Amino acid sequence: MDFDLHDKRILVTGATSGIGLDIARSLAELGAELVLFGRNREQLAALEQELSVRAVALDITDESAVAEAFADMPALDGLVNCAGISRLAPALEARADDLDAQMTTNTRAAAVVAREAAANMLTHARQGSIVNVSSQASMVALADHLGYCASKAAMDAMTRVLCLELGPKGIRVNSVNPTVTLTPMAERAWSDPAKRDPMLAAIPLGRFAAPREVALPVAFLLSPAASMISGTCLPIDGGYTAH
Repeated sequence: MDFDLHDKRILVTGATSGIGLDIARSLAELGAELVLFGRNREQLAALEQELSVRAVALDITDESAVAEAFADMPALDGLVNCAGISRLAPALEARADDLDAQMTTNTRAAAVVAREAAANMLTHARQGSIVNVSSQASMVALADHLGYCASKAAMDAMTRVLCLELGPKGIRVNSVNPTVTLTPMAERAWSDPAKRDPMLAAIPLGRFAAPREVALPVAFLLSPAASMISGTCLPIDGGYTAH
């Protein structure tokens, strides 16, 4: 089966919570050997036991720490850039440090990890796949999301540039762009009907995404089944961005 990740070693950032955690578990179910980056040492230790993975505790915004983590990295076949943050505020109240933090984590750090992962693949003569976990917020305007929308739009632009430069070397690069995804944190954040109902009304399928509905498209893009797909930004949004 082409949709198979056995004998593939894949690095997942932001793997200790939210969508990243579900991606890690789904990739493990599909047979991938995983390397996980995250900041929560306790959760990483638990995942080492649960999934038999290699876990590295680090802050991916620290370029030197990322380079050090790659110094003894075994050959990679894939990367999932999933680490990200959001700091929401009306545009007229946006703070420069919040804008900087979102760009630093969501775009700059992802670019650095992608650079190191691609270099690793080339060193080991691997034709790999990189998947950036972006957002529907890169494609549409969302109130109170100035910095987040900008950082994810920049991530999509990064995806296209990496596709252009790495494609001739045999490395595919794509983004996935989920709508609200019901991780435990999101379930709490969207529990207020005044906030939830207008967003649901704008989604043709009439519901939010489950984490596995994001994880499996990521797995597809990592797999040989997607061998001719590169440079895409794939909405996983129930039709929200079709408006």
